[in-house]
Formats: sequence, C-alpha cells, structure tokens
Amino acid sequence: MNLDEFDWEEKPELNITPLVDIMLVLLAILMVSTPTITYQEDITLPKGSKSKKIAKDSMIEIRISADRKIYIRDKTYEFKNFADSFVLFSKNFDKDTSIFIRADKNLKYEDIIYILKVAKESGFLKVSLVTSS
Repeated sequence: MNLDEFDWEEKPELNITPLVDIMLVLLAILMVSTPTITYQEDITLPKGSKSKKIAKDSMIEIRISADRKIYIRDKTYEFKNFADSFVLFSKNFDKDTSIFIRADKNLKYEDIIYILKVAKESGFLKVSLVTSS
C-alpha cells in the first residue's frame, strides 16, 4: 500500500447509536423500578391530650331555623332584632366562651354571616359554624 493512495482528507465518524440504545434501556429500567422503592422513616409522634368535653354552661349554641327564628338555650329571638337582643344576652358571659352556630342549610349565606358577625362584634373570640359530617 502506498501512502500516496491513502486519503488523508477522510475523518473518522463516531457511531453513538449503541450508546443511545444502552442509555434508553437503563432509563426504562430506572423508570420501572423507582415506584417500587419505598422509604420508611421511623417517627415517634408526641402524645396529645385527650380533648375535653365542653360543658353546656361554658358554651353558647345559636340555632337558626329555616324560617329565620333564632334559638339560644330556651329563648327564641326574631332575626331583625337579634343584634340588640344578643348584646343584652351576652353581657353576663365571659368573652372567651365558645359559640357554636347551627343553621338550616336552606338559609341564605348572608343570613348566617350576619349572625356570625353579631357574635364577633359582641366581643366573642371563639365563634364556629357547625356542619353535619
């Protein structure tokens, strides 16, 4: 073979097809095996206190019927003058007393929010809406 006959201009080419095939197979294996790997952390949770039952005397339950009658304990109030009546009723209670509002599901949203607003403006801090579970 003569060196003059050899083509020096020709550059070698790198074939990466087998490398890409191997990488794709490894990627597929990784994707299939990853969901089966589970990690378990041993966590010791703190002990909580048992929730105390709320005594009927230390809470106020406001019930609102579908016809907009408001019931607190054994008294009935009209919706339009409830704000003044509730301020007079609540002056004997500690403002840290819990208030639970139960309302008929057919009432307007703004009627329930009005009762919530009256309770908050009377100075009570713990006012909650009760729902069925």
